[in-house]
Amino acid sequence: METPLTRRELLQKFSGFAVFPLASTLPFRNRIQQKDKTQAPHSKSGPRYKACKLSMVQEGKTLEDKFRLLRDIGFDATELDSPNPYSTSEVLAAKKASGLRIHGTIDSVHWRHTLSDPDPKVRAKGLQALRTGLQDAHDYGATTCLLVPGIVRKNIPYDLVYKRSQKEIRKALPLAEKLGVKIAIENVWNGFLQSPLEFRNYLDEFRSPWIGAYLDIGNMRKFGWPTHWIRILGKRIVKVDIKGWSFKKGFGVEILQGDIDWKACMRELAKVGYQDVITAEVQGGNRERLTKIAKDLDHILAFS
Repeated sequence: METPLTRRELLQKFSGFAVFPLASTLPFRNRIQQKDKTQAPHSKSGPRYKACKLSMVQEGKTLEDKFRLLRDIGFDATELDSPNPYSTSEVLAAKKASGLRIHGTIDSVHWRHTLSDPDPKVRAKGLQALRTGLQDAHDYGATTCLLVPGIVRKNIPYDLVYKRSQKEIRKALPLAEKLGVKIAIENVWNGFLQSPLEFRNYLDEFRSPWIGAYLDIGNMRKFGWPTHWIRILGKRIVKVDIKGWSFKKGFGVEILQGDIDWKACMRELAKVGYQDVITAEVQGGNRERLTKIAKDLDHILAFS
């Protein structure tokens, strides 16, 4: 059986960058406004907040150091892997000390223990990991758990990926509802959900408000126009990832380089009412590198 590429391996394969190791029921934007009224949003009509994956932070000895660094250079929030090497108390202490929000978790084993695997034991491990990600998100005060629902392979047909992943995800929806955390399905290079119409239908078939789309604009640019996806997915979009894409260099470009019309994307997100966070998922690094990323995101937020 062909071994699936992990999230990091995919980025490494197509970017040319060295990819570093991963480290309440109120909507995220409402909690921020209530808890920190002095912090003005970046825009009025579209995405308002900027974040980056915690795995991108390559400076700071402790988790609190990393959180403080992100807050100091202007990030509003971060997103953590789950499971991760930190205790819940450690995460909450870093959050409180820094004032940095945690807007979501990332299922860190969904490329290995896939919900579409032919082996029911593998699927069971994947389901347990998803439940852990939902619980961690709740404990951190986050609103979503990012999930890659399955992988199409030569020996794992497309239609079975569709059926198996939906069956397993439905088992986690009662917990998602109980915790007030949404399962956020990301579009990635997994040979699955490659059109916005199918993505929309896949989500709607759950008939649940506790599942939505985690739209990665860079991931889908190779296959289409982000504005089409945004318009079609509409209110189903619960989170947005940001990275650059070039038809000549792939992911080997900075966020503001390449072939993505960020102004059009932000305006379309505003039209569908998306006012939450945009999260960078690119090569990380030290304070200088992260500061540049924060400025790139500010540039994008200014379009909305």
